[in-house]
Amino acid sequence: MDADESDRYRAPALDKGLDILELLAGVDGGLTQAEISKKLERSPNEFYRMLDRLVRRGYVTRIDGDRYSLTLKLFGLAQLHAPVRRLASYATPLMRDLAQRSRQANHLAVFDRGFAVVIAQQEAPDYWGISIRVGSHISLFDTGSGHVLLAFRSEEERKMMISEHVKSQSEPPLSDDFFERLDRIRERGYEMMASAQTAGVYNLSAPILGPDGRGIAALTCPYIALVNAPSAPDITESIALLQKTAAQLSLLAGSDVNHSE
Repeated sequence: MDADESDRYRAPALDKGLDILELLAGVDGGLTQAEISKKLERSPNEFYRMLDRLVRRGYVTRIDGDRYSLTLKLFGLAQLHAPVRRLASYATPLMRDLAQRSRQANHLAVFDRGFAVVIAQQEAPDYWGISIRVGSHISLFDTGSGHVLLAFRSEEERKMMISEHVKSQSEPPLSDDFFERLDRIRERGYEMMASAQTAGVYNLSAPILGPDGRGIAALTCPYIALVNAPSAPDITESIALLQKTAAQLSLLAGSDVNHSE
């Protein structure tokens, strides 16, 4: 299509909105309306209504009163796109192998609009196991998957993810201890925590890292001690198996960052 043909189908309002989104995607800390208009070489009045609509639709948020920044809504929508479906497809044989080796169930979760959402799940190979249905929306604050999804994002992204979750759940403010825990998870490369939902279960979670080293998914094993299977891996061995599988999935996702084994 040549330039004349392209101009025939121009949609100025759409172009203006996309210009704003692309500009904000490339800056940290947001921009004021005046800064946006200057960088896009337009009058500030041209962007007032567009910014208002982007804020109301949840793609942009106002920070520090007069600065505009992207939310994670576009990121959340991307989780439903083909790359995530491919990740779930690639993950299936590796998750099946993890279940066989650990004798535990496992599931894969991504962030989507304020929640950790399960996109793939593998049953335990024996009679007993804890499993979560595909499509389940689970908390960011009291699950292993949620902790890992928060821990392996930038501080700004983490704040936006928490803001979206709080908005949907009316949760109380988080303590400094919670953020210190996220930092420790990032340092050691995984989360291990007693389940807040089921007694006797430990959530073991490790990140799937993208090409830029940021977490794009969490692989979680709801670990239960198998009394009638003395040869089954213990919790320490299961963590090692989980991290190895997460590292393999990270490589499939294009990451060059390996988890410790």
